[in-house]
Amino acid sequence: MADKNPDPPARVLRDVNARGVRMRVLEAGAGPALLLVHGFLVSHRSFDDIIDALAPRFHVIAPDLPGFGESEKPSPTRYPYGIEAFAESMADLIAAFGVGRASVIGHAMGAAVALTLAAEHPELVTRLVVEDALCYPFPMSFRGRLPFLPVIGGAIFKQLYGRRAFRSYFREEFFRPGVALPHERIDQHYDFFNGPSARESAYAVLRSIVDTRPVVARITRITTPTLVVWGRDDRIFPAASAQRLARELPQSKLAILDAAHAPHEERPREFADLAAQFLEGKR
Repeated sequence: MADKNPDPPARVLRDVNARGVRMRVLEAGAGPALLLVHGFLVSHRSFDDIIDALAPRFHVIAPDLPGFGESEKPSPTRYPYGIEAFAESMADLIAAFGVGRASVIGHAMGAAVALTLAAEHPELVTRLVVEDALCYPFPMSFRGRLPFLPVIGGAIFKQLYGRRAFRSYFREEFFRPGVALPHERIDQHYDFFNGPSARESAYAVLRSIVDTRPVVARITRITTPTLVVWGRDDRIFPAASAQRLARELPQSKLAILDAAHAPHEERPREFADLAAQFLEGKR
């Protein structure tokens, strides 16, 4: 009798140079290439709950973006942190793995990177899944506005943003009330963030992504088949943006899930199945 619970595909971590920056990349599975692009303040580990479901069907490539996770954190004078630079790094990464083309799942800031990659390098992208995408102007909470205060904003973000505030952000804004939080993962995200070079990099990214106009300008140029996924209760990027994005993308489908800002973490099985069906052309 066949094993009903086969071991999950092995995960391999490797370092790859792209745009002159060393990136830590997780690789798992075999099949068509699938690039996973994470959001702000996290790493590829935010996809931990869906990798085992995707790897039997795809060759999963999940990097830590420059400045995040275990990737190199060069000075902003050496690496131009922002959506465009990240997209070019992803183009280099696809070339480094020699896969030719890849489908892409991007979450939040990573979705903006995926959209930019598809607009600038359509020959590299097979299909897109963009989840709770950073794409349109969005309201900022009081906490979110603090780093932009004149003079003291940078100091608040780079020196005073501690573990308690980091946990509070994920508890109060990232996930729905009552959801079992991935405390260990959140603490690991903080540990990666809590260093001078990491904070400097993250602050440079934060300042660069507030202006979403370059992302918006590229949307109608994207011809890649795209699945727009959104959490109905997203408190960071309101779900109304999902409807607009699906309308403006020439070839898109829309799925709204009962989740907040990270459906792939709150509803990993449902998200992975939805994404896989779309990427395989079954939806």
